[in-house]
Amino acid sequence: MHRLPPLRELQAFESAARLLSFRKAAEELSVTPTAISHQIRLLERYCGQPLFQRQPRPLQLTQAGAQLLPVVRDAFVAISDELDRLTPGSRIGHLRVTATSAFAARWLLPRLERWRAEAPDSSLDLVGTDAVLNLRTGEVDVAIRYARTPPTDGIAVELLRDTFHVVAAPAMLPEIAGMLEPQAILDLPRVEIGWPLADTAAPTWRNWETAARAAGHRIDGIVRPPQLKLHEEHHGIEAILAGQGVGLCSDVLVARELRDGLLRRLSDIVLPGYGFYVVYRAEHPRRAALDALLRWMQREAAA
Repeated sequence: MHRLPPLRELQAFESAARLLSFRKAAEELSVTPTAISHQIRLLERYCGQPLFQRQPRPLQLTQAGAQLLPVVRDAFVAISDELDRLTPGSRIGHLRVTATSAFAARWLLPRLERWRAEAPDSSLDLVGTDAVLNLRTGEVDVAIRYARTPPTDGIAVELLRDTFHVVAAPAMLPEIAGMLEPQAILDLPRVEIGWPLADTAAPTWRNWETAARAAGHRIDGIVRPPQLKLHEEHHGIEAILAGQGVGLCSDVLVARELRDGLLRRLSDIVLPGYGFYVVYRAEHPRRAALDALLRWMQREAAA
């Protein structure tokens, strides 16, 4: 007979380790934080060593806890998936996916109806956030990371790579049909999307001005800074669509608006962007569902 602790102790540990919070684990399992703490102390007594570093806060896993978590998590996933297969009418292939807020809203969401038609028995839990969620602890199953180089927290497959163009809503410049000189663009109201200060090669207006000068364009005087700066890329695109200024936008994220004439390009001077990488753990227990989702996204990207 296998030597195993009680299931409720393992459930309490998996939830608290994944969420790094006794309170959140208690809410998830519909018990009190005291009950979670008690179950974890029993499991630690069973293991003979602590599984969490409780001080200083925030809560962290010990080396033993980090080693135990993927084993417990994958065992629960395997049991859940097998029960789903045995239950008539149940859904299989559930995946929790994270992507940047802008990519989730502008690229992934408009295409999900086609994914549901292709895989009607699957389900997705989509988390749109610019925070980097943890694949190793099972916080998410699949991450679509936006980076210049391949991420290193799992297997990384490049899905798309973007380029940044100067764009504007046609109603903002109704009398101008062609491209504009850089000087004319820099004299217009401009929207800036916030990028990390450490990324000196980010697609900012300052770098676009430098690229224009390097291309031989004359720019006189001191260029005013952008009049509107938004830190959420999705909000910046919405401001540009509303005619509040010209902006530097990813051709991946505004492809539909460019195709439908809701935005137009104003310059041939462009800036390099980043890669959209699909990242996952090599030992993921639901690889069949993950591989199906990856193949579908690759077809959508190619189309």
